[in-house]
Amino acid sequence: MTKESQQELEQRLDKFRREKLAEGDWRRPVRLSMAAGELKDTDPALALRIYQRVRVLQPDSPVVRKHIKDLNALLRKTKPEVMRSSSNEEPQSSKPSQNALPAPSLKERAKNFLRTPLSLAVLLPFVAFAFYQLLWASDMYESQSQLIVQQPSGVNTLDPSMALLSGLTGKSTSPDTELVKAFIHSSDLLAFLETEIKFTAYFSDTHADMFSRLEADASLEDRLSYYQKRISVEVDDTSKVITLKAQAFDPDYAHLLTKTVVQRAEWYINKIGNQLAEAQLRFVKNEHEQVEIRLQNAKQNLLAFQREYNLLDPIAEGMALQQITYALEGQIASKEAELRALKGSMSENASPVIQAREQLQSLKQQLAQERDRLIRNDRGAASNSETLGVNEIQARFSNLKTELEFALEALSASLVSLEKSRIEAYRQLKYLVIVESPTLPEEAKYPRVLHNLALFLAVALMLFGITKIILATVEELR
Repeated sequence: MTKESQQELEQRLDKFRREKLAEGDWRRPVRLSMAAGELKDTDPALALRIYQRVRVLQPDSPVVRKHIKDLNALLRKTKPEVMRSSSNEEPQSSKPSQNALPAPSLKERAKNFLRTPLSLAVLLPFVAFAFYQLLWASDMYESQSQLIVQQPSGVNTLDPSMALLSGLTGKSTSPDTELVKAFIHSSDLLAFLETEIKFTAYFSDTHADMFSRLEADASLEDRLSYYQKRISVEVDDTSKVITLKAQAFDPDYAHLLTKTVVQRAEWYINKIGNQLAEAQLRFVKNEHEQVEIRLQNAKQNLLAFQREYNLLDPIAEGMALQQITYALEGQIASKEAELRALKGSMSENASPVIQAREQLQSLKQQLAQERDRLIRNDRGAASNSETLGVNEIQARFSNLKTELEFALEALSASLVSLEKSRIEAYRQLKYLVIVESPTLPEEAKYPRVLHNLALFLAVALMLFGITKIILATVEELR
C-alpha cells in the first residue's frame, strides 16, 4: 500500500473513531467487530484496518483471523492497486505514519487482557470467589447423630397367645422414619429451638460472614429455609436408620443443636404414640362401660320380675303345673272307668255310685282350676301376678333371661376386645433409639475450599465456552 493510501486510510480511521465510536469502544473487540462487519461491503479497506485492531485485542481469535484473510483476498481481487506497493515507496510505507497507532506495550497488553471476555467472565469472578472462600467465609462445624424408630417386641413382653393375637413386631417402618424427618424439618421444632437455644439470635450474629449468617429481621419462611439448610436428615432405605447432621459456627453449638433436636424428636415420637394409644383405649373403655351397664340392667330387671311374681323359676313352676294337670287327667280317666263299672252293677242312687260321681266331679273341677292357672293365674288379690297366667309369666321370664345371657356374652366379648385393645395400644407405642450419640466436632468441615473452587472454575469455563460458541455461530450466520 502506498504512503498516500496509508495516510488516507488512517485519516478515515481517525474520523470513524471520532464519529462512530463512543468512549471506550476502541478497546472493545465485540463493538469493533460489529462496526467492521457493517463496513465490509462499503469500505473493505477500513474494515480490514478495524479487524487488525481487533486482532491486537484478541490475538487468539480464529474468527478475526478469518475475517482478515477474507478481506485481504477481496482487496487483492477488487483493488489490487491498494495492496500493491512500489519499490521506491516500500521503505517509506514500511515505516509507521504519524497517524498510525503504536504497538501496545506490555502494560497495555495486560490491561487489554483483563478487559477480554475470558477475564471478565471467568478470571475476575474466580478471583473474587477464591478470596471469599479462603479469607472471608466462616468455618462451619458439623455434629452428627444416628437414630432409629423401634416398637416393643410382643414376643418378649407378652403372653405368647396374646402376642400372636396382636401381631406385635419389633421392626421400624418407613412411615415412622419419614414422620421423624418431617418433624425435624418443621416450623414447630424451629420455634422450640428459638425458645430453648436461641437459634435465630445465634445464626444472625454478625461474627459470621454476610453470606453465611441469617438476617436478623428474616421472615418465618426465610428462617425455616435457613434452618432446613443447617439441619440435614437422611434415611437409609434398608436399615431405616436416620442420620441427623447439624451445622454451626462453633463445635459446642453444633453439638448442642444436634442434642436438642434429638431430645425433641424423642419427645414427639412418645407423644404421638401415647395419643394414639389413649384415643384407642378411651373408645374401647367407653364401649365396655356400656356393656357393663347393659348387664346390670338385665340383672335388675330379672330380679325385679322374680320379686314381683314371687317366683324363682317360672319355667320350673310351669312344668310342675303341667305335671299336676297330667296327673289329674289320669285320675279322671280312672275314676270315669270306675264309675262306669259301678253303674253296671248298681243303680244310679246307690251310695258307691254317688260317691264315685262326686269324686269325679271334684277331679274335673281341680283339673279346670289347674288349667286355668296355666292360662290365667288366680292365686289371690294379694299378688300382682293375678293378671298374668303362668304361660305369660314364663314367656316374659324367658325374654329377661335371654337378655341377661346376651349381656353376659357381650361382656365376655368386650373383655376380650378390651384386652386386645390394650395390646394394640402397647404396640402403638414407639421409641426413638439413639444409635450414635451427638458428636462434638473437632475441626471445621465447611467450606470445602478446593472442591468449591474447582467446581466454580469448571462451571464458569463451561458457561463461557457455551457463550463463545453461540456468539461465534451468530457471527458466522451474519
